[in-house]
Amino acid sequence: MDFPDIHSFNQIYDCIVIGAGIEGSSTAYRSAKLGYKTMLLEQFCLPHSRGSSHGPSRIIRYAHNELYYAEMMPEIYDAWNRLEEESNTKLFQQTGLLLVGKSGNKKVEERIQVLKAMKTPYEELTPQGLHRHFPDATFGPDSIGCIDKMGGVLRADKCLKCFQDQFVAHGGILHDEEKVLEILPGTLVTVVTNKGKYRAKSVAITAGPWSSKLLNPIGLEPPIKVWRVNVCFFKEKSIGTYSKWPVFFDATDSGFAYGFPSNDYPGYMKMGYHHLWKEIDPDERDYKIQGESQVDIEFLKKYVRRHFPGLEAEPAIVETCMYTCTPTEDIIIDRHPVYSNIVYACGFSGQGFKLAPIVGKMLCEMAYGKPTSYDLTPFTLKSLLARSKSKL
Repeated sequence: MDFPDIHSFNQIYDCIVIGAGIEGSSTAYRSAKLGYKTMLLEQFCLPHSRGSSHGPSRIIRYAHNELYYAEMMPEIYDAWNRLEEESNTKLFQQTGLLLVGKSGNKKVEERIQVLKAMKTPYEELTPQGLHRHFPDATFGPDSIGCIDKMGGVLRADKCLKCFQDQFVAHGGILHDEEKVLEILPGTLVTVVTNKGKYRAKSVAITAGPWSSKLLNPIGLEPPIKVWRVNVCFFKEKSIGTYSKWPVFFDATDSGFAYGFPSNDYPGYMKMGYHHLWKEIDPDERDYKIQGESQVDIEFLKKYVRRHFPGLEAEPAIVETCMYTCTPTEDIIIDRHPVYSNIVYACGFSGQGFKLAPIVGKMLCEMAYGKPTSYDLTPFTLKSLLARSKSKL
């Protein structure tokens, strides 16, 4: 990694990106690839597991609840494919995505309507069709399904490393173990860290769970909360039983259960539970939250007993990450209302990883005063606040 020197404050960067998770690394990569002088700052030693971008896998899909997300997916798939080619690294595995829910479930129906609108390949399944396709699972007699055939797995750790490696290959300056302490707005933005000061024509803030700690002091207060999430790996009773499975979402009464084929760690199936948890401070992620820290684990144990007879019901491995969530679970991509050379993205609500190529592209377009490739309206803080009020 590069380190600051005594001349660093005299240099003027075109853009400083704060936070080297998947969104920041994508943004920095895009900026450097376009020929701009770019610095990427990360508070922890890379690689690390302290934020929201680590781990072996993430889901990619067309099946969203809003069309404006799905409309970005053709370019997103193309972008991941280009990164594979540039880095000579396999990043995407097409497994299909299985949506499951009770007949008439709104969450499933919304996503089916989006798949229809996008004219992307999909297949609807009756309860009998579910059993025929997936005999190793026991869904209820009133459960229906839908397969988004373009769905699959992104190799998360590899994706992150490829963005960072390609960023450096394009001349980018990457500093890890360097925490941002202060952002001083102006025609040139000054970024103060624990190791030095830097100036840039623009700054992109992609700090994940630490977003509020950087945005609040410059007058931005997005309504985001940080959750601690447990991801469980359940051992197969017979190795390989679920290795050919699609990724899946099951719209339960209280939230989404989701899972992956048993390939991250061969012989173990990864599952999580998407639900509203209590807020935590990202700097205190590993402190025990009284009465709350095991709720998702207990839910998943019961879920496995009920629906996956080929798995041991006690998780063999539990890993932890963080979500940064908005009230509507929509993402925020916006610029400072006073200082237009400060742009930011946050509140990805557990769905942002796959979107990173377009988030990075749009942040660069905003930072350099260019029209955005997609309508920003659904993603602005103003729009999010209006939708949040309408839900009350």
